[in-house]
Amino acid sequence: AVVVEGAGLVQAAAVAVLHDLLQPELADERGAGGQVVKVDLWGKRKLAYPIRKQTEGQYVLLDTVMSPDYSAELERNVRFLEPILRYLVTLK
Repeated sequence: AVVVEGAGLVQAAAVAVLHDLLQPELADERGAGGQVVKVDLWGKRKLAYPIRKQTEGQYVLLDTVMSPDYSAELERNVRFLEPILRYLVTLK
């Protein structure tokens, strides 16, 4: 297992449902032997330019421990979640 860090920019209005959005992905990760180490909300910020007609976003940092094979699957699944404007998944 490796430590995977994910940073994301989420629609500001979707902060309340962020946990519900990621719950299926995190449940799959736990089933694959992974665990969430830390979720860090950086707060709402004004964007430098509009992204999908959004001018504000919530920055989120997520540290997890998972198998390296699952990190690619997680990235693929997060791509289709509409409230997530931008994301970056890296091995730590």
